Amino acid sequence: MNDDKEPQGNPWIKSAMIWAGVIVALLLFVSIFDSPRGAGAGTGIAYSEFRQKVQDGQVKEVAVAPDRITGTLTNDQRFSTTPVVDPGLPALLDDYGVKYSGQAEQGPSFWQIMLYQSLPFILILGIAFFVLRQMQKGGGAGGAMGFGKSKAKLLTEKHGRVTFQDVAGIDEAREELEEIVEFLKDPTKFARLGGKIPKGALLVGSPGTGKTLLARAIAGEAGVPFFTISGSDFVEMFVGVGASRVRDMFEQAKKNAPCIVFIDEIDAVGRHRGAGLGNGNDEREQTLNQLLVEMDGFEANEGIIIVAATNRPDVLDPALLRPGRFDRQVVVPRPDIEGREKILAVHMKKVPLAPDVNARTIARGTPGFSGADLANLVNEAALMAARRGKRLVAMDEFESAKDKVMMGAERRSMVMTDDEKKMTAYHEAGHAIVSVHEPASDPIHKATIIPRGRALGMVMRLPERDSYSYHRDKMHANMAVAMGGRVAEEVIFGHDKVSSGASSDIQYATKLARDMVTQWGMSEKLGPLQYEEQQGETFLGYSQSQRVHMSDETAKLIDKEIRSLVEQGYNRAKELLTKHEDQLHLLANAMLEYETLSGEEIKTLLDKGEITREDGTTIKPSSIPAAGTAIPKTRRRKGPFGDPAPQGA
Repeated sequence: MNDDKEPQGNPWIKSAMIWAGVIVALLLFVSIFDSPRGAGAGTGIAYSEFRQKVQDGQVKEVAVAPDRITGTLTNDQRFSTTPVVDPGLPALLDDYGVKYSGQAEQGPSFWQIMLYQSLPFILILGIAFFVLRQMQKGGGAGGAMGFGKSKAKLLTEKHGRVTFQDVAGIDEAREELEEIVEFLKDPTKFARLGGKIPKGALLVGSPGTGKTLLARAIAGEAGVPFFTISGSDFVEMFVGVGASRVRDMFEQAKKNAPCIVFIDEIDAVGRHRGAGLGNGNDEREQTLNQLLVEMDGFEANEGIIIVAATNRPDVLDPALLRPGRFDRQVVVPRPDIEGREKILAVHMKKVPLAPDVNARTIARGTPGFSGADLANLVNEAALMAARRGKRLVAMDEFESAKDKVMMGAERRSMVMTDDEKKMTAYHEAGHAIVSVHEPASDPIHKATIIPRGRALGMVMRLPERDSYSYHRDKMHANMAVAMGGRVAEEVIFGHDKVSSGASSDIQYATKLARDMVTQWGMSEKLGPLQYEEQQGETFLGYSQSQRVHMSDETAKLIDKEIRSLVEQGYNRAKELLTKHEDQLHLLANAMLEYETLSGEEIKTLLDKGEITREDGTTIKPSSIPAAGTAIPKTRRRKGPFGDPAPQGA
């Protein structure tokens, strides 16, 4: 790899200098051809002065042209003048003995005529060249003939070397790719036993899990050139450009072999062929065909390893995934609690931390977070500490940042009436009480009646450990917890005062019951059969389901079973809240007073009847009014800048 390349200048300055040079050359060219007209013209004088000099005998000879009179004085000085209509001029010259001659009008030369006629065409060609240059900017040579040049960028150590030490939380994926690193370091180790390294590795995972970082770490560990390009960089509006860029990319890779070529978002160019409306001859399919040939054609590309990344493996063409091309598919999952702790440790190295920060606690409270989510969490905590004027990032900032990322920013400026606040407090208290008394439910992390995002209040539950499957008892518990808010409104305010705040809870419970019946076989009447199938893999957390062919009676039975499961959760929540109505009042009024309670505070309040908070204040049963009385004035807790927090929601 040659590192002695000249530094690249600003392309705009470069173009401006080129065009300035062209304009200067044209001006010089015109001035050269135009100079004979003015060559030897001499000093300009008035016509009257010219006649006077003739009469004084100071003029030796003249040359008369229709538009100019030039001549020489007796002292050999040259002069010129512009004539006027003067029929007596020849007689005057004869009288004073001045030699004179006529001079034909000098027209433009042949080269001047050619220049004047070709100048518009030169300008048109220059403008077209400039437009094409801008359209194809960044494509290899970057000129008008650079359509087929690859847009792959060669990253070297100047761009920041990344190793496996910078990649945490995805140990299994890293181990699968270490074999590629060993091959790039010592190819003969595998060749001795007849083994062949995979030509391509496909990294599959959700957005933000670290696929690109992992590919850069492979190149950093092996110390080889690393070409990076996006799948969308191949396809242009002109047919054949993408295929030409693929060929040029592999030619560049061969010159730098052994090397790694990383194609990000390969699904942009590697989708199923024949799925569109075209006849299979469009630009994208030609590009894919060329990529297939280059990866496993007649000509071997030794020492070139293709690493691609996508979060849509279900749409890729089968020819890409066959052995000989992308032989190895490496799943890059969302990290578990151990992985999240390691990822947090990597990102926390760049942040000054307070002694109370515990990465394990933060990792436990962030299930389902990807590497990018955790990086964003650390950044939000650092920004929050800076806004508060702190020099160290403490655990309080991490908790606030976590709440902001998971639940949304607090909307303290939102004005709620007393009735709405009371309704929200009892709604969230209903969720919390059912969750506390359901053994299979996840423990409560925090409950709040401060509006966040689109919710007026929220009860957040976090699992004690990462869960990869759900049991029937937990599903029933989750449905009961979801129904707890609606039931609490009915128990406290009556049937006619129920609000629309439980819409998302009802949607969640219905979806869960439908999956239990149609996909997981958890209905005794319908048995362990699948009545809905997913259309493709889950994408960004969403998947489309479609009912399989069934009779009308079966469809009615499915709807009946779904209703039965949701009603069971509703009845279970009503039973618990009726039995523990005193705890419902206790918790609701405590939330009205303090707005936000942690899971430990809720547990202590329900067990001991009081809470001793960090600020030394104690909530006792005597200080909590009974249900139906006026709402207490919200106690002012310190806001993010040390000022009292706004009152109310």
